[in-house]
Amino acid sequence: MAESPVLIVLAGGASSRMWPLREKSLLRFGTEPLLVSQLRRYQTLGFSEAIVVGNPDNLNDIVSLVGQIRPMEVQVVVQPEPKGMGDALLQVAPLLQDRPEQPIYITQVHDVVDEQLHSDMLAAFRADPNNSYLAGYEREDYFPGGYLIVTPSGRITGVVEKPGADNRPSNLVNIVAHVHSHSGRLFQAIRDEYAKPIASDDHYERAMDELMKQHTFQVVRYRGPWNALKYPWHVLDVMDYYLSKIQGQIVAESAFVADTARLVGNVYIGERARIFPGAAVVGPAYIGADTVVGNNALVRNSMVLNGCEVGYTTEVARSYVSDNCHMHACRVLDSVFAPGVNFSAGCTTANLRIDKGHVKSTVKGDRLDTGRDKLGAIIGRDAFLGVDVMTMPGVKIGERAQIGPGTHLHQDVPNGARVYVKQELIVVEEETR
Repeated sequence: MAESPVLIVLAGGASSRMWPLREKSLLRFGTEPLLVSQLRRYQTLGFSEAIVVGNPDNLNDIVSLVGQIRPMEVQVVVQPEPKGMGDALLQVAPLLQDRPEQPIYITQVHDVVDEQLHSDMLAAFRADPNNSYLAGYEREDYFPGGYLIVTPSGRITGVVEKPGADNRPSNLVNIVAHVHSHSGRLFQAIRDEYAKPIASDDHYERAMDELMKQHTFQVVRYRGPWNALKYPWHVLDVMDYYLSKIQGQIVAESAFVADTARLVGNVYIGERARIFPGAAVVGPAYIGADTVVGNNALVRNSMVLNGCEVGYTTEVARSYVSDNCHMHACRVLDSVFAPGVNFSAGCTTANLRIDKGHVKSTVKGDRLDTGRDKLGAIIGRDAFLGVDVMTMPGVKIGERAQIGPGTHLHQDVPNGARVYVKQELIVVEEETR
């Protein structure tokens, strides 16, 4: 039987495109951070050894988290700067230098797929461990990523990056789920690319292109769900995936659900959560530990994590709300809240453009189409919004920002900024009328 691959989980890339959110590998979609839930899935599939590549900002958190994974042996290395996959893999190389023929399975923590893909990848490798394997995601509409060049027999002869809708060599998008049969050979090919006078950071992709000329790479086709955390609104897609895994009504014994409250569909109610009279939780929905859903409040198709307050008459719909957020008689629609957000009474996240077109968002100076016809606000850690604040579709608010009462936000707000409206108050006294 073929030697089992060592799992390589890439979690070291910069999360700058996720602003105002922080490390995507540490986001929680339920009871555990994404990295932990991903590692548990791999362990279930039979992986016994893993190497996680972190960065200087998340290293301590990752080291703390991987200690929860037993009996899988997990080592952590750091990529000092976000210099691409090739550089990340060269941080792994010293740990495997005494095992150059060791197969490896490269994945990214922020690619969320069904277990079936990983199972199929392992099955293909075990059937012929002399070959390497890349996942090919079957997609009919154009996706601005890498496309596989594949022969009728399924052999991969190349990868074309962002070819354009009319120049796709196949309908197979390259997902980072790659089994390499010989890790030493891959690491050397990456080093060879670094030795060339080429300024781009696609050393890993170029190394694979060279290896494909000499060795066999086969495609493993995949049709299931694929959600990649690249931009902050993608949190909603990953949330939907995890919500779809809730089956039935799971209510902790220590939770309180009032007789006149309603639980509808597939819902999870965590430890010590309280659902007050007249409230409704409509599935799929997740209510975390110690969270309060107040009288006549409505939570639907959403995740509200631990220690939150969903106040009287508040509506939370199709939204992801992190720990310790406070919402008071407000409307949270198609939005993402980082921990500690205060959303005061009367606040609303507008989620639909007047022309009903796709909502756009600015990321690092580029105006991007989010692909979503409904998108509310994305709000960073510990931001405070005063009463009656209105956010327009796609607005992002930075960490610790303070938004004064009655403000209508049409643009992003930087970390730590204060935004308020100046108004002229005119008082006409009775005797002068």
